[in-house]
Amino acid sequence: MTARHHHTAPKPAWTPPAGKPPRSSRMMRATWRKLPAKRYDVGWEPDLVVPAADGSPLRTDHYFPRAEGDFPTLLVRSPYGRGVPWSPMYGILFAEQGFHVVVQSCRGTGGSGGRFDLWRNEPADGQATVSWLRGQPWFNGTLGTIGASYLGYVQWALALDPPPELKAMVVQVGLHDPHAFYHAGGAFHLENALVMALGMTYQHQGMVPMTKAALRLQRNLRKVTNALPLRGAHAAALGEVPWLDGAMTHPDADDPHWIGASVGEAAERLTVPTCLIGGWHDVMADQNFEQYGRLRRAGCETSLLVGPWTHTSAFQQGWADVFSESLAWLHAHLCADPGGLRPSRVRVHVGGEDAWRDLDDWPQSPAATPWYPTPDGGLTRQAPTDAASLASFRYDPADPTPSVGGRLLSRTAGPRDNGSLEARKDVLTFTGPPLTGPLDVLGPITALLRVSTDTGHADVFARLCDVDERGRSVNICDGLVRLRTAGQESSEVAVPMSATAHRFAAGHRIRLQISGGAHPRYARNPGTGEPSADAAGLAPVHITLHADSALLLPLTVDDAP
Repeated sequence: MTARHHHTAPKPAWTPPAGKPPRSSRMMRATWRKLPAKRYDVGWEPDLVVPAADGSPLRTDHYFPRAEGDFPTLLVRSPYGRGVPWSPMYGILFAEQGFHVVVQSCRGTGGSGGRFDLWRNEPADGQATVSWLRGQPWFNGTLGTIGASYLGYVQWALALDPPPELKAMVVQVGLHDPHAFYHAGGAFHLENALVMALGMTYQHQGMVPMTKAALRLQRNLRKVTNALPLRGAHAAALGEVPWLDGAMTHPDADDPHWIGASVGEAAERLTVPTCLIGGWHDVMADQNFEQYGRLRRAGCETSLLVGPWTHTSAFQQGWADVFSESLAWLHAHLCADPGGLRPSRVRVHVGGEDAWRDLDDWPQSPAATPWYPTPDGGLTRQAPTDAASLASFRYDPADPTPSVGGRLLSRTAGPRDNGSLEARKDVLTFTGPPLTGPLDVLGPITALLRVSTDTGHADVFARLCDVDERGRSVNICDGLVRLRTAGQESSEVAVPMSATAHRFAAGHRIRLQISGGAHPRYARNPGTGEPSADAAGLAPVHITLHADSALLLPLTVDDAP
């Protein structure tokens, strides 16, 4: 880190302007319930100009408590504009609780000058903004950051070289590695990429352009995601998005295209207390767990909250919990008021039980118990005696296995009934017997599979489901891996299925679901060996699962066999 010493000149007196926050933001704020009582009225200083690292004007709004005294400052940097929902969610709510809140549009968005580049400008522009803050008469030298999704990414970018004023961070469903967002597992995360491009391109332009673009994408989604070749097809719905083309056509993490993209190394040496908030059904969940692990290894003070949320529901149904957690952390580390902190480092919502559980750490134990698929479609703890083939299916990219629920940015995310999906001939299911008592699974899930194919080119999608007494199958967590096999020889592949905290109730059954894809969540494997972005043809593949495959479940001590 760079040692920096700032000699602060006397600041002029500050006369708070008389402006009120935008009416639309005040109306949205009025709809929220179960939040702490307002402590202060809120003032608004809109459209300030902050110089970026290259001198471009960054449009910035300042929210503040209408009261005498010093208050710490929160920095929120966004490529999605400065209006709803960020204005009420961060500007108004936190100013009501005693913070100056600076909401800024990233370079090239929301009226800010310069050109938006998905990640390259954020470290330098964050530092430039802190330099500007130092000269503001209301800035008392105590700074925190907060924000969700890409608003979390910019926090990690600033933390690569944290300024001395930075005393706390709250990263909500945030990412640190763009390549992993697009390509984890080896297949392009198509639907999530399109939704992110929609938000990045249109949300900062305002509600009307955003709504029109969203409807256009919805109408054209099938056409865009089924196009051959896939490269450039998004233009029919989103217009030209050069950085999306770049992300799609550079699948290798070592490609120079991705140099500087990941800011995850910030967590490896960070000393700034950092609160992480995630959701079990959020597309950023794996990155949140990685952030937590890095912070713990670095000895950084951190906390983790994981709720039953998708990327968006964390700020809808989950907002009261998310806001309370965030506020308690900021009060503790910016205001020397730790009274609202929970005693445990980790709090997770346990699905199936619908209850919160406090834990000392995450994950609690790396131990995992294998469950083995059987030829009759069962799932047992009895290990197989050979590696014979269990079952085969034909995956046809011309009729790709559809995606149902899961970790998506779109409204179809989360737990869903998998009945219609599991009725398809290109989906295998292996189901355990009815449980005689509740079974708790807490931690990362992996499918360790032995697979062979007839072409050598395939994807393997594995999903854990909870099957109730009526036979309804609901997804818990999942993962996909792109593989190349040597001819028709079988090979072992580990499919990371993320993590969960879930209770399988007595009478329920555990199910392992296997298929060759989940489209359009992932770009389909063309089966020809060509990159998905440029494939001009499609070839079906036969996929065979072998008996020495296993579903690895981290069970609590009382449940382990």
